[in-house]
Amino acid sequence: PSLYIPFFNVELAMPWVVYMIFAAFVMVATVNAVNLTDGIDGLATGVTIPVALFYVAVSAWFNRSDLTVVSAALAGGLSAFLIYNFHPAKVFMGDTGSMFFGGLVTALAFVMDRPELVLFFGIVYIWDAITVVIQRVYFKLTHGKRIFKMTPIHHAFEMRGWREVKIDGFFALIAAVGVALGILYICLV
Repeated sequence: PSLYIPFFNVELAMPWVVYMIFAAFVMVATVNAVNLTDGIDGLATGVTIPVALFYVAVSAWFNRSDLTVVSAALAGGLSAFLIYNFHPAKVFMGDTGSMFFGGLVTALAFVMDRPELVLFFGIVYIWDAITVVIQRVYFKLTHGKRIFKMTPIHHAFEMRGWREVKIDGFFALIAAVGVALGILYICLV
């Protein structure tokens, strides 16, 4: 059990118990972040498709055909689901689906022994979750004041008048940028 620290080119050897605690924290945090992202029609699905395609590319790069198949199946299933989940949604994902996707994309990072990839593919998930944490802490410290109109951040965009389709596209674009940075990172490391 070792953890590679990106950008510093350091591999940190960890006791097995500490690594398991770290892995549990990352998995629970990512699962909940994906669940928070599932707040409007098609958002979690549209953001997770580029992530699944990222895993197809990275697992093929690492010659992991087993993970390539799982990632491609995830991308295909999400693409088919998005037809019915896009605004106005006819089918809803719910907690069970979003938590499954969060667990799967995080598990893929750990199976590839590259948990730092969560920083790249999960840029939208992390952004959504961090806005909730910031809002909550600030609200408690200031006894009721807010930084954002509403959290997770995609709801703040809604309150500014953005349509759900525009938010979906914008967040999918950010996810694609995170994927591109992740692929660049993989190529450089």
